[in-house]
Amino acid sequence: MENYPRIKYLEPLPGYRLFLIFDNGEIKVYSLAERLQTPAFRALQDEALFNTVHIANGGYGVIWNDEIDLSEYELWMKGVEVSNISELVAKVA
Repeated sequence: MENYPRIKYLEPLPGYRLFLIFDNGEIKVYSLAERLQTPAFRALQDEALFNTVHIANGGYGVIWNDEIDLSEYELWMKGVEVSNISELVAKVA
């Protein structure tokens, strides 16, 4: 089984996106916009709930509550990598 980088820092962003820094130093932005239409993530359309996101123990994912979470694998594989400060500003603006 392949190991994926763990999450070291997390910040919810406008537009239902997550700003993530992994333990290997890479920075990614993950959008949940499309997933909000699925039953499992529909509750996150409530921005107050969306903004309660926190890192799971050990950095193995992110959690909103007992029913809604995402693995570090999902965030790592489908997050969009940010390679420089200009790109970061464009992605989080």
